[in-house]
Amino acid sequence: MEPIGPLMWEHRTIEQALRLMERELAAIREKSDLHPEFLKNLADFFRTYADRTHHGKEEDILFKELEKKPLSGDDAAIIRELKSEHVRGRELVKQLCDGAEAYSVEKAKGKEMVAGALEELLKLYPRHIEKEDRHFFYPALEYFTREERDEMLKKFSDFDKELIHEKYKAVIEDMGKMLGPSRLSVPRRIE
Repeated sequence: MEPIGPLMWEHRTIEQALRLMERELAAIREKSDLHPEFLKNLADFFRTYADRTHHGKEEDILFKELEKKPLSGDDAAIIRELKSEHVRGRELVKQLCDGAEAYSVEKAKGKEMVAGALEELLKLYPRHIEKEDRHFFYPALEYFTREERDEMLKKFSDFDKELIHEKYKAVIEDMGKMLGPSRLSVPRRIE
């Protein structure tokens, strides 16, 4: 298997989220109320899966390994472009969260912020995915030997294994903050 395989599979999962996002945007435009739980899950999906998991493998492994190679000007430019699109995606997910929060105070403003973020995400991600799948991933493989590609695939697997622990360590920390110091106690030792 090539290291671009898992990245392309992850794109298919992101595309499923985009289809759900289209449905939510259509409902918002038809004057429906927002679905806060859906938006919370959507933001978590984009922050954890699309950005931290998927873009993390690209930025922390693939791009870093490519930047060690004598890249063509076009390939160096596309990496900068892809990184910029990743940043834009993060900004839009933040806008989505801010809009969902604003909705509880001022419905019209919150709905517009959420709808705007969804519209922009729906423009950004399909183009971004197509650029990577059709114009970047296969040419990028040419820079690596078979051994380097196999090692990258292993790094991707190790990255994914570590991520689950990172995510749920943060969840536990957030839960502790929700309870506050007065509700924390020293755990009993299990024998």
